[in-house]
Amino acid sequence: MSTVRDLVRIALGGMMVGAGISHLTFAREEFHAQVPTWFPVDEDVTVLASGGVEIALGAAFVGLPRHRRTIGALLAAFFVAIFPGNIAQYVEHRDAFGLDSDGKRLLRLFFQPVLIAAALFGGGHLGRRRSSGSRIRG
Repeated sequence: MSTVRDLVRIALGGMMVGAGISHLTFAREEFHAQVPTWFPVDEDVTVLASGGVEIALGAAFVGLPRHRRTIGALLAAFFVAIFPGNIAQYVEHRDAFGLDSDGKRLLRLFFQPVLIAAALFGGGHLGRRRSSGSRIRG
């Protein structure tokens, strides 16, 4: 199980670093569509800040495996925090990333729980737990 968990952690962390870099560079304008119109912070500032957070969380998830539980929980919380942006993109009918129909935008909403579960699994919060008798006490 540890190998699968590590693969999920590394893959998700790498994906987050890549997504964060895209926030800061080539996909910066596309990400504006995911900032709700009601959000009180400038769209570009929000995109840049969230990109920085994604890079930091992704790099930490990969590079600090001893802290995977904390980082996995933070990453899951981040995915929950940005979910209103995905809802806003659907409700406000904003096209980006090929999500050019309500059906596609609605389908995208169902992917967020998968990301949350992956962060929790990669962090060691989901899956089989050891029984208390198998732990080494010291």
